[in-house]
Amino acid sequence: MSRFDRTLSQGDVFQARTPFLQRIHIDGWLVLLLLLVGAGGIFILYSAGSKSEALLTKQLSSFGIGCLAMMVIAQIDPRLMARWAAPAYLVGVGLLLVVEIMGHKAMGATRWINIPGVMRFQPAELMKIFMPLTLAWYVARHNLPPSFKHIAISLVLIVVPFLLIARQPDLGTALLVLMSGLFVLFLGGLRWRWILAALAAVVPAGFVMWNFFMRSYQKQRVLTFLNPESDPLGSGWNIIQSKAAIGSGGVLGKGWLLGTQSHLDFLPESHTDFIIAVLAEEFGLVGVCLLLLGYLLLVFRALYITLHAQTVFGKLLAGSLTLTFFIYVFVNIGMVSGLLPVVGIPLPFISYGGTSIVTLLSSFGILMAVHTHRKWIAQT
Repeated sequence: MSRFDRTLSQGDVFQARTPFLQRIHIDGWLVLLLLLVGAGGIFILYSAGSKSEALLTKQLSSFGIGCLAMMVIAQIDPRLMARWAAPAYLVGVGLLLVVEIMGHKAMGATRWINIPGVMRFQPAELMKIFMPLTLAWYVARHNLPPSFKHIAISLVLIVVPFLLIARQPDLGTALLVLMSGLFVLFLGGLRWRWILAALAAVVPAGFVMWNFFMRSYQKQRVLTFLNPESDPLGSGWNIIQSKAAIGSGGVLGKGWLLGTQSHLDFLPESHTDFIIAVLAEEFGLVGVCLLLLGYLLLVFRALYITLHAQTVFGKLLAGSLTLTFFIYVFVNIGMVSGLLPVVGIPLPFISYGGTSIVTLLSSFGILMAVHTHRKWIAQT
């Protein structure tokens, strides 16, 4: 048998021992959990959106496009992702500059690029993927833990898009992009003295943000968080009504389509940022716990993928995406329940929002790529 035939036979054996879903680079558990959470989201959105079929159709279309993007991205070898990380970052920053110069303005914010007759999208969402991708590529190229020089360069890479997104203004997305980059540094073995220094810098950084970057409505959100009853009919209305909806649901809830806070228009933004209040009112504590269980299983599966990644780049990228997803859920539930200030972060796969859903599903496509390519990477 020739050397070529022997190699080919080993490859055939390897393929035969690999499960079918892994051969097509799909993680069955992730797909199942995403479909279950997504189906629950459609169910809740129908009620939160006042039974709007148009809203439901757009959400289903976005979910379908996101699933297609997830399947396509899952086929890409993570080593190829690493090679294209820097160009992707430059494209993302370039699009943010386009938004700064000629972006589409709506609801007092300039966050979108509008292509007439084709589409309107939010480039800041892309940075939720491009940021951890770029930082994982950069940090993995050098010895770990990262040196002061590499930490400084990484912080510059993080701060540039953070400031551009915060200026739109979109503080919620800016914070998620910031955290996704910092998670890479943390997972890269950041020394404790740097972590403690960063914690010590929180107060002066907050002072700078408050005085030079935060808009008046953002400051009002923080003040409302501290004392929502100070303006119950104004800035405190959202959080007061949200907590009323959550509390009125009790253990089992009032029943699907029977929530009063949302259907009588007491709860603003009921189909976007505050949609979990609708879930809590109609399905009670049981419904909220089931949703949290779905999120928890997704996080556990993503952490499993992170632990079994074959490369440093794969571990850093998968870990950052996983922790960012956790922050996504934590911040939304925290702000709706009054534990955190309102920063405009939607609830993953539940809140209405096309670009957000496509971006989230794309990030899970990256997790699948990291997981299902690991044996191929180990063989080379």
